[in-house]
Amino acid sequence: MLPQPMIAVHDVPVSSRWYQQLLGCQSGHGGDEYEMIVNNQGTLVLQLHRWEAHEHPFMGDPSKKPYGNGALLWFESPAFEEAVARAQQMDAEIVDGPLFNPNAQHREIWVRDPDGYIVVIASPFGEASG
Repeated sequence: MLPQPMIAVHDVPVSSRWYQQLLGCQSGHGGDEYEMIVNNQGTLVLQLHRWEAHEHPFMGDPSKKPYGNGALLWFESPAFEEAVARAQQMDAEIVDGPLFNPNAQHREIWVRDPDGYIVVIASPFGEASG
């Protein structure tokens, strides 16, 4: 089984470009209503779906905020420093970090995406020590 998270967004092309830049990934689908963000090996890492597209009654209500309250989009990256540099270059809203997490013995940076979702980029578990 593989995770294939999907989030609802207001502007799929804008969110697609944002996630591609932050994660160092590519478009796997493209479009105004739906997008697949894939890594360099073509593996799906995230799906984006426009709030108003199609009839998906369980997608959520775009009038209720914050989006994703209680859930985080968490990505592990062996190229943590490069991810931090990309976040800084794109002026992503950094809400925490970069920091060292002593429980996981790794580094993290927490950012907010264009729709308000919290996105965490973490180095591999056990990669760093305090």
